[in-house]
Amino acid sequence: MITVIIPARYASSRYPGKPLAELDIGGGVRRSLIELTWRAALEVPEADAVYVATDDDGIAEAARGFGAEVIMTSGSCRNGTERCADALERAGLAPEIVVNLQGDAPLTPPWFLSALIAAMRADPTLDAATPVLRCEPATLALLQEDRRAGRVGGTTAVFDRAGRGLYFSKEVIPFVEGRAFSAGEVPVFHHVGVYAYRPETLRRYQDWPEGPLERLEGLEQLRFLENGARMQCVEVDSRGRVFWELNNPQDVARIEAVLKEQRT
Repeated sequence: MITVIIPARYASSRYPGKPLAELDIGGGVRRSLIELTWRAALEVPEADAVYVATDDDGIAEAARGFGAEVIMTSGSCRNGTERCADALERAGLAPEIVVNLQGDAPLTPPWFLSALIAAMRADPTLDAATPVLRCEPATLALLQEDRRAGRVGGTTAVFDRAGRGLYFSKEVIPFVEGRAFSAGEVPVFHHVGVYAYRPETLRRYQDWPEGPLERLEGLEQLRFLENGARMQCVEVDSRGRVFWELNNPQDVARIEAVLKEQRT
């Protein structure tokens, strides 16, 4: 059984109330970020169940209003992975694989999640898996523009030849400033904020203390690396679709433009 959990919290240092932010998707239709993400999860063919996990009554009410199943979680969860682990325990779920689709990524194509599920099923030694997307020159320029402006536009990943994650950062890594690349040659990989885990790995995650790298970067996946867990980076293909997470209020217009284009 494959269970998709969408962790959502109201508090956010960069964008308070983000899950309930409404986006204009064209045709006079407006939907909240959390509903758009839930709809994206429903498109994953392997998903047997989809839940919204939150500690906020307002988000829970909104989610139930558009038809989602909700698991209420502890307010002490510090990140989405902890919230997924808490939801699993509170709801008494025992799936084969848990997929964490974070509530700010409505542009995530279903085949990204399918690729993670396939990787986890193919290799039982993997503790967790996450997708990475080779940047196009335009995407790299957006990441660099955000960093120069003091914004975090996205997370990048570096990994070994077997795909095992070595590091994730809110900086643009590796360092390529001032270099020009053609399409398909950019050596920077955009980390897509989606994870697949074994349930036992989630249970261990709750017991691990927050490490210094996780604390400095504010990236939950670094806890896996700091404790020697195998986090597999699965390269995915955008198939021409634009991927961007809603990290800052400035990202709303970018995502709305893509959603409107997808409706045409």
